[in-house]
Amino acid sequence: MTRRTRGTPVPAQGAAARCTVTVCRGCCCGTPKVPGLDHAAWLAGLRASLAGAAEVRPTGCLDACERANVVVVQPSADGRRAGGRPVWLGLVNDPDAARDITAWVRAGGPGLADPPGVLDLYAFTPSRRVRGQLGG
Repeated sequence: MTRRTRGTPVPAQGAAARCTVTVCRGCCCGTPKVPGLDHAAWLAGLRASLAGAAEVRPTGCLDACERANVVVVQPSADGRRAGGRPVWLGLVNDPDAARDITAWVRAGGPGLADPPGVLDLYAFTPSRRVRGQLGG
């Protein structure tokens, strides 16, 4: 057994090989401001479908409210080495979009697999300030 210093995070098993899927749950995303969607069930379904393949991380407002619900797919370490960069997706408000995101992430995600063509309809480039909130 190795000794760790207090506060040193323990990396998740295989974390370097996994994408991170950040799901905005701020002032607009994940709220009744986006009607017709069971937001809790949508997030639970995304987590279940990506279990073992990616970390799904809800976060506060990403300041792209006009595109609620916002999801950011960040590449794995391997994907980043292959040139992948975070992909911002907006108006992700139906189960089909979640299935497309899941299929892409399970195939490797940014840098390692081409996204399904339909995800081009959701992709957008946020402002530099907003991108800085997620480090890319």
